[in-house]
Amino acid sequence: MISEQIDNLLDSVQKPARYMGGELNCTLKDWDSVAVHYAFAFPDVYEVGMSHLGSRILYDIVNRREDALCERVFMPWTDMTDLMRERKVPLFSLETRKPVRSFDMLGFTLQYEMSYTNILEMLDLAGIPLHTRERTWDDPVVIAGGPCAFNPEPLHCFIDAFSIGDGEVNILQTIDVVRRAKEEGVSREECLLRLSQLPGVYVPSLYETAYNEDGTIASFRPLKPEVPAVVRKNMIADLESAAYPLAPVVPYMEIVHDRINIEVLRGCTRGCRFCQAGMIYRPVRERSRQRVMELIRAQLQNTGYEEVTLSSLSTGDYSCLKELTREMMDEFSSQKVGISLPSLRLDSDLEDVLEETQKVRKTGLTYAMEAGTQRLRDVINKGITEEDLLSSVSGAFAKGWSSVKLYFMFGLPTETKEDLDGMAAVSRKVAECYFNTPKPLRAKGLRIHCSASCFVPKPFTPFQWEPQDTLEMFDEKQRYLRGIMKIKGVEFNWHTPEVSFLEACFARGDRRLARVLEAAWRGGCRFDGWTDCFRFETWMEAFRSCGIDPGFYANRRREKGEILPWAFIDAGVTEDFLWREKERADAALTTADCRKGCRGCGLKRFEGACVDR
Repeated sequence: MISEQIDNLLDSVQKPARYMGGELNCTLKDWDSVAVHYAFAFPDVYEVGMSHLGSRILYDIVNRREDALCERVFMPWTDMTDLMRERKVPLFSLETRKPVRSFDMLGFTLQYEMSYTNILEMLDLAGIPLHTRERTWDDPVVIAGGPCAFNPEPLHCFIDAFSIGDGEVNILQTIDVVRRAKEEGVSREECLLRLSQLPGVYVPSLYETAYNEDGTIASFRPLKPEVPAVVRKNMIADLESAAYPLAPVVPYMEIVHDRINIEVLRGCTRGCRFCQAGMIYRPVRERSRQRVMELIRAQLQNTGYEEVTLSSLSTGDYSCLKELTREMMDEFSSQKVGISLPSLRLDSDLEDVLEETQKVRKTGLTYAMEAGTQRLRDVINKGITEEDLLSSVSGAFAKGWSSVKLYFMFGLPTETKEDLDGMAAVSRKVAECYFNTPKPLRAKGLRIHCSASCFVPKPFTPFQWEPQDTLEMFDEKQRYLRGIMKIKGVEFNWHTPEVSFLEACFARGDRRLARVLEAAWRGGCRFDGWTDCFRFETWMEAFRSCGIDPGFYANRRREKGEILPWAFIDAGVTEDFLWREKERADAALTTADCRKGCRGCGLKRFEGACVDR
């Protein structure tokens, strides 16, 4: 019945392929033959969610298990949600079109704070009570993980349990707990208590927070003695043997990253002080060149794709990159398989690698300078120089590249007008490198895409204590940048400060923001990360109606010793290390990569985390 209802909707929506299912390599299991039914939810549209590697890995892990199935669910676009509400069609999975509420478990991945209203929308579309206290065994156990789970508090009353760290470690353990709890007929509350005993699992209903008169946190404690006071992240020590899909699902429609995606390494030890991922995904763990080639061969055979991305936070740091790209081109160039290398660093030795990758097709080059002056790059510990950039782009232009992307941030701690001027100066010098390249060597059509995003302070970074610029300060800096970035060959783009302002609120928010989130959603907010859907005034009305000042979260400096909302999570790096790095930032002192010597970040407490070099 529900399948026919869905079919009747597809002629009336923009992209029906988002909701069809049945793609190549999707897993279809008999519903009645398994004990546990797991719905994996991505709180954005299909083409964004299907590009997320972590979701593909977890989908594969669960479906390898004989007694469980995993099906996918994505946030329907606004045209589809409106029709679903009008015709009373509940949120459904792609594989079997089962109502999401009929699953035993519902897992969300939290990749971006501005997707939080979509989580509430998906729960409501599914007919699942928003608040965990209102759910029964007629509802799935709702679990969430991903980078935003490192500060779970703004979602504390909507999510039953959070998985902190590498999801591969305990996704099967959580399934075991839920299966046994249902078989034994224990209460839902007992099931959540059992989940809280698993490493890396946080059950917010088992904790309470008290506040000081000034709004800061006075205390945070578990409500039962068996509930851990500190939740330590899960970490895969051996990436080589970690599960990885050999036959990923191939969409019917084009998705954001429409290619094979192979994670060659996880983690980064460069120590950029603004970068949350570089802190929470430590340490660096690599897959061998042989294992990567095995994965590439299998996925090429099982998907038909003609491009491979070698992904990581810093692919240029992969120790086998030169040998791997050469082997890939030797084996696959006759099949016209291209190689995409994101996240390359300027101080990596890339010349040989770039020569290999251009043999099939040239892709654009991306350089994340982040700051316009060396002083500010030292503050954020970027570890690259203007000379690194100009040397790299000059070599690339001489080899036929003509498209370059430059990424900057503005609003960084200690930023001055000279740092803004530096963005324009660097962009102008990159353009000059192109025009100084001899005409017989350079390709036609210089395209320098320069973007400047607003700095957002994140948990578990040395800048977690720093205030974000106010909206007025962001607006003033943007106007100035738009004036000075009018450079031949350079296209300048910028981010919406209001979105970054809300991102900062929820990145550093506490439990009180859950009321604001619900009020904004009830006011019609959804798809807040999409410019055409973003409703800033509705958000501000939600803050006002709840009596909460957003500036308290975004624009306030935290002091040493203040209890931070995420302080109960052990992310590996210690607060002492982060504070030392903040002090070094204040003095514009850099810290070398820890692979050149331990910097005392705290990860050595984790078994198998660090290998002395």
